Amino acid sequence: MFKKILFQLHWFFGITAGLVLALMGVTGALYAFEGEITRALNPEVLRVQVRDSGALPPAQLVPKLEAATGKRVNGLWVDSRDDSAARVYFTPPPGERRGPMRYFDPYTGELLGQPHGEGFFNLMLQLHRFLAMGETGKQITAASTLALVFFCLSGLYLRWPRKALNWRAWLTLDWAKRGRSFNWDLHAVAGTWALLFYLCAALTGLFWSYDWYREGLNKLLADAPAGQERGKPGQRGGERRGGRGMPAPSGPPPVVDYSAVWQSIQSAAGPRMTAYNLRLPPVAGQPATVFYLLDDADHARALNQIELDPASGKVTRHERYADKSFKAQLLASVYALHVGEYFGLPGRILMALASAAMPLFFITGWLLYLDRRRKKRAVQAARGALGDSAGGDGWLIGFASQSGFAEQLAWQTAGQLQAAGLPVRVAPLAKLDEQSLRQARKALFVVSTFGDGEAPDSARGFERKLLGHHLALDQLSYAVLALGDRQYEQFCGFARRLRSWLDGQGAHSLFAPIEVDGSDVLALDRWQQQLGELTGAQPLAVQEAVFGRWTLERREWLNPGSQGGPTFLVALRPEQLSSWVAGDILEVLPRHSEARVREWLAAHGLDGSEWVNVGPLAQPLHEALASRQLPDSAAHLVGLHAQALLEALVPLTARDYSIASLPSDGALELIIRQERHADGRVGLGSGWLTEQVPVGGSLVARLRRNSSFHAPEDDRPVILIGNGTGIAGLRALLKARIVAGHARNWLLFGERNLEHDFYCRAELEQALASGELQRLDVAFSRDQAEKVYVQDRLRLSAEELRRWLADGAALYVCGSLEGMAGGVDAVLRELLGDAAVQQLIEEGRYRRDVY
Repeated sequence: MFKKILFQLHWFFGITAGLVLALMGVTGALYAFEGEITRALNPEVLRVQVRDSGALPPAQLVPKLEAATGKRVNGLWVDSRDDSAARVYFTPPPGERRGPMRYFDPYTGELLGQPHGEGFFNLMLQLHRFLAMGETGKQITAASTLALVFFCLSGLYLRWPRKALNWRAWLTLDWAKRGRSFNWDLHAVAGTWALLFYLCAALTGLFWSYDWYREGLNKLLADAPAGQERGKPGQRGGERRGGRGMPAPSGPPPVVDYSAVWQSIQSAAGPRMTAYNLRLPPVAGQPATVFYLLDDADHARALNQIELDPASGKVTRHERYADKSFKAQLLASVYALHVGEYFGLPGRILMALASAAMPLFFITGWLLYLDRRRKKRAVQAARGALGDSAGGDGWLIGFASQSGFAEQLAWQTAGQLQAAGLPVRVAPLAKLDEQSLRQARKALFVVSTFGDGEAPDSARGFERKLLGHHLALDQLSYAVLALGDRQYEQFCGFARRLRSWLDGQGAHSLFAPIEVDGSDVLALDRWQQQLGELTGAQPLAVQEAVFGRWTLERREWLNPGSQGGPTFLVALRPEQLSSWVAGDILEVLPRHSEARVREWLAAHGLDGSEWVNVGPLAQPLHEALASRQLPDSAAHLVGLHAQALLEALVPLTARDYSIASLPSDGALELIIRQERHADGRVGLGSGWLTEQVPVGGSLVARLRRNSSFHAPEDDRPVILIGNGTGIAGLRALLKARIVAGHARNWLLFGERNLEHDFYCRAELEQALASGELQRLDVAFSRDQAEKVYVQDRLRLSAEELRRWLADGAALYVCGSLEGMAGGVDAVLRELLGDAAVQQLIEEGRYRRDVY
């Protein structure tokens, strides 16, 4: 919960204060090199000829400068380290805090012209500190600077990797990522690179933002007793003098003996002084202040300070930078730390680059935010229009889905009824109770059967709580669309039990149940026609429309040398723009190889060269047969002409594959094991994708939503369990969690051999090192004498499993039903008890995508 709140605050402040920080970063980067830029633009003004005689002393400079301008000198800044022009500050007019400044040649006392670009850099400073809005802007930049401290600390916490000492996990950017994944990676990695610079800039920038912060630093770092701190060299020219908002002191001007002052400066500073800044008091009776720099100074702001009587030159206080404690040196170097010059020229350059990169975080943060909003709106749009529109006289549509197909049909059915103006409500059976069934007058049930007659995982609670109890449902009229697979003895077993129970409770069947083998299009058409006759709703021809062409872009053999069947990663790209969510399914329409078709035709003495019609297209029979089931016995086909033969054969049904990637990866990826029959022929679906479709070739497929296997919308922990090619669905879920910034993920994966069958190993180990995957347990069954399976690893981690579940974790199981999924289920029941497992199922925290 804490991490979720922190994440919400991080992005909320990011999309509000981010723009201000972006502006402050760009203007700060420009202003950091104001001196170098203006000198390059104004060489005739800001560069002077260095003379062996040295710079003139103040006693000679001041009269010349005052005579040339008619103004009283208030301060001098002379630097003999290079050929830079010196600066003179004149006494401010009454009521103003600062007077005019001019550049002059310190070797001759000659005033120089006004440089170009000063107005631009003054604007940059005003934008950087005040947004050019005065006190209001200062409050905004101050709050944004506080927000930057929060961004640094919260961002560090949110991306803290499990292996914190692995520098690659912190600092490397995966350039192969695309879309949201790349934006997230760029935001996090670039933020890590810039973290220390931003913390330094923010913690020092607050010095000029808040009085309480400045006073606190003075008390914490200054060597002088609390309450006796004087103006610090780290503060920029005269900011504390008189205090902000206080009137300038009034009184007679000070009497200055420049010869005595200069003699005292030279005596106190010594021959190694290379630059000095003389500041005269505004009125008589106050000391003058001199900041000076030695030739071996630690950095350009390692200034020493003298206070003296301007009339006599008598030194009253002398603070040497080298004599200060380290903390006091830091306090004196606030500005140097802020701009990076505390670390020399490399520090200035790096700080400027980090500041200039500030807009990057505003842009990537907004892109991530907008992508998240877009996905939420898409989900709401898909459900919101139909979610609660049904009243007591509306239609209740309940579904029970294991792989998402029943849910998809339920929503299509709802769309058909709603198009006819009928109110509908769609809900999974898991959310239906006695009250909702008793209130309903008309109901449609779209339910699949899992395995040999079992209810889907999500509907087990419904069957346990309701199908064994008596309810008076005389008011209910219903119809059932049952999905199943005829290879199982208990075909549509759950749907038949549901219908029998409804009849026993007095409910009335609107029409005979329609049972669908696989995705039988004719049976689905009958369902829509029956609904049309009953309600007047026009059938929606949507089944075939969603199939489209896909290009096979890449095929990678993942396990060469393995004892098991070859496993491939297949990358597909749709011809039409398509989107999916981690957990969804790709349905692929396979085709027989040309060799297989000709072999079948020859075995049954049939001619494949005759032309037939397949919809609106005409093609040779041998091409058309590639999309039909080819039975071993063709006795019932003898004597049929080519067209009749084709129509007598059942079309091949689509094969379902768990999607292993996200749309932002740039391709839809599948992980497929190539199956082989006893006679050596490759499996129909796996052979089509792993061997027969050439790279660059096309195939027909469609996406199917499978919300029962979608990742949680919140940041609860997730435990991913799978074996073999089941890593596909788990990989997509892990990617989705990483993109969403949810790092508490645990993967348990099993296969044959570590050396050959550790699919996506580098990717998973990188996620583990970065902390995006908190725990990885693997079980390679053939690497030791006694076979070890993924369910064995789960049993050994019983205490950890209980801790994660106590924190609200959700379990996702993907892989083979026989063996792995059954073994995992048995271990869960052994460790947690049947009641606890059942509760996890009913809460949607135990989800399976198994085959």
